[in-house]
Amino acid sequence: MPEAVLEVTGLCRTFGTVRAVDDVSFTLPAGGSLGIVGESGSGKTTTARIVVGLEQADEGRVAVRGRARAGRVRGRAGRLARAREVQMVFQDPYLSLDPRTSVEAVLRETLRLHFPGTDHAARIRELLDQVGLGSRAADALPRQLSGGQRQRVAIARALAVQPAVLVLDEAVAALDVSVQAQVLNLLADIRERTGIGYLFITHDLGVVRCVTDEVVVMRHGRIVESGPTAHVLDSPQHAYTRLLLESVPRPGWDPDRIAAARRAL
Repeated sequence: MPEAVLEVTGLCRTFGTVRAVDDVSFTLPAGGSLGIVGESGSGKTTTARIVVGLEQADEGRVAVRGRARAGRVRGRAGRLARAREVQMVFQDPYLSLDPRTSVEAVLRETLRLHFPGTDHAARIRELLDQVGLGSRAADALPRQLSGGQRQRVAIARALAVQPAVLVLDEAVAALDVSVQAQVLNLLADIRERTGIGYLFITHDLGVVRCVTDEVVVMRHGRIVESGPTAHVLDSPQHAYTRLLLESVPRPGWDPDRIAAARRAL
């Protein structure tokens, strides 16, 4: 078995009276791809934000390469080192890119922050090639790029620091289906070449089937089912997992029946 690059144990997070994350545990092996699925309010995004460090857990442990990501890190160097362990790509890249900053400047700023004192020109070219943009996109501003191209820039920026784990929070949800396929194929190629671990946060079971090895199904903050992706999706054991699969529109699909089944759970 590959060494675990990410270990999450007993995570809990409460907001007021709501238990948003309730005793969540999973492991991501090096070079692996794990999907966390569930409807809005299931706790999947809060879990991801805790893994990245944007939220603090009330209880539990997150470890990257065997080192716990606990408490606040003192000093700029320590904070940057922690940021390099786990990077995140969000659903809307336009909101996370400065509209006044060119693609090259975005990448150069990130590289200068984490790896000062070196010439970054070659690394910028390498990153642009890695995400299928090439040097022709270096001078472009975000508004001059398509949604898929902007998401490629966001992926390149995350990869620039060579993270152990890349968290993708609904990272293809805002893209057209054909563009989704291109970005997912790109991510699969990058994982094969680099051995990076992916944590996919999504409600789209098609995405999960396409790009993950393992899947975790969450409902009301808790894991209700987990295992190899093909096994969970082809032979779901929990009623909620079956409901998610039945909720995918197809010929003969009855939304009223699905709504009734959801209320009965």
